Amino acid sequence: MDINFNKNEDHNKLLLSDLRKRLSEVKLGGGEKRIAKHHAKGKMTARERINYLLDEKKPTIEIGAFAGDGMYEEHGGAPSGGVVVKMGYIKGKQCMVVANDATVKAGAWFPITAKKNLRAQEIAIENRLPIIYLVDSAGVYLPMQDEIFPDKEHFGRIFRNNAVMSSMGITQIAAVMGSCVAGGAYLPIMSDEALIVDKTGSIFLAGSYLVKAAIGESIDNETLGGATTHCEISGVTDYKAKDDKDALDTIKNIVSKIGDYTPAGYNREAPAKPKENPEDIHGILPRSRAVQYDMVEIIKRLVDNSTFEQYKEGYGKTLLTGYARIDGWAVGIVANQRSLVKTTKGEMQFGGVIYSDSADKATRFIANCNQKKIPLVFLQDVTGFMVGSKSEHGGIIKDGAKMVNAVSNSVVPKFTIVIGNSYGAGNYAMCGKAYDPRLIVAWPSAELAVMSGNSAAKVLLQIETASLKKKGETITPEVEKELYDRIKARYDRQISPYYAASRLWTDAVIDPLDTRKWISMGIEAANHAPIEKAFNLGVIQV
Repeated sequence: MDINFNKNEDHNKLLLSDLRKRLSEVKLGGGEKRIAKHHAKGKMTARERINYLLDEKKPTIEIGAFAGDGMYEEHGGAPSGGVVVKMGYIKGKQCMVVANDATVKAGAWFPITAKKNLRAQEIAIENRLPIIYLVDSAGVYLPMQDEIFPDKEHFGRIFRNNAVMSSMGITQIAAVMGSCVAGGAYLPIMSDEALIVDKTGSIFLAGSYLVKAAIGESIDNETLGGATTHCEISGVTDYKAKDDKDALDTIKNIVSKIGDYTPAGYNREAPAKPKENPEDIHGILPRSRAVQYDMVEIIKRLVDNSTFEQYKEGYGKTLLTGYARIDGWAVGIVANQRSLVKTTKGEMQFGGVIYSDSADKATRFIANCNQKKIPLVFLQDVTGFMVGSKSEHGGIIKDGAKMVNAVSNSVVPKFTIVIGNSYGAGNYAMCGKAYDPRLIVAWPSAELAVMSGNSAAKVLLQIETASLKKKGETITPEVEKELYDRIKARYDRQISPYYAASRLWTDAVIDPLDTRKWISMGIEAANHAPIEKAFNLGVIQV
């Protein structure tokens, strides 16, 4: 191993250590004191409930662990957006599980909470997965009600999705394990089956205080909407559980009896591990985003037997396209090549930049994968499309549009891994969040933005200095440097993978060595939903 490999390895393992530290903090939810209070009520935490419900020896992935990270500090913060979402297995069946974290503002809903719940439902809808709701929430966080109440992607959309999923035959099971109030009361009752935990679970449109204020009736919450009321009088709920574990055991029994699904038919053989050591990824991936490296070496450490069959290997070299297997599943890979490459005409092309020929190649390859019913995996390390007169005259916009068209209209499941740069239109062409990947995750080395921090800071600096000069202010080199440093620091915070994950632009920031698990579980989930329409590029300029 050379010295650069060792330095890269040290750098990337420090990033990984930071990821693990951040995750351990997030997993505490509202903190140890609130967890202790939760336990004192005889209740399990959201994470404990999920861990008990899911099969112990099967893999799991967590969606949106960093949702809300750093977003609501003036309100005391909302770790994981106050809700935990995991994909895993219950009695061997792949499911989505959504659990309110009552240690975070009593499980109240922030704007990001609604967005995260909608993302969980979106995954369940796209993949026809059973979804389990573990309800323990005080309802909408009132100080921010104007950002969560009436819009299309706000709280009410969740109940609309409940109805749509029911019509699609997607199993929904809800367990009321704490508060379930106001509009939130509709979620469990719009599910197929609803459970309620005795003495700790309650459902009502208005609690006892509001009832007293509204109509003058004096009644306690248990009589108003507790387990006995809803299981024996109103008939709102279907099962009464004596405690959390009893409720979760009941869910396990219900799920165990769900019938099998009709598979989409994605090809899978016996899984095989990569022949090249996946740990090498830490040393191959450069510590500087400006340094070139060979993406093929990364791919070899992600795919079965390290076998990658390239498509049009000698053409459009700044994009790699080809077939492989990941955990036995056949996949088509589209990856940005970060090496400086030479064309057949002897011209040099910058790594990580999409040229006309590479966009043309990717368009054709995506069409082939749709023809063969092969899921697509995008490995992003892209700075954007090539600019300049030569590219413009050669029709880069037209060729880029064809690639975006192919990505947009692709009907096979798509999975996106942001390895390094994810800038501008390159993010779009390489299946960014706006292009409906079934799952999208980032490595700790990722950066997502319109452009790099250096480029953006220089542009913003020019704008700011011009504005100051118009006001008659003198811009010394010292003032200019201070302005530049301040602008770049702000921009660098925004291109962090954690900034993106906090806003759910990605589903997670992951250890690179977990990439195979995310893709494999993602394709297995997608296999629950047969393709319902044909691939059609529509109108494109050839």
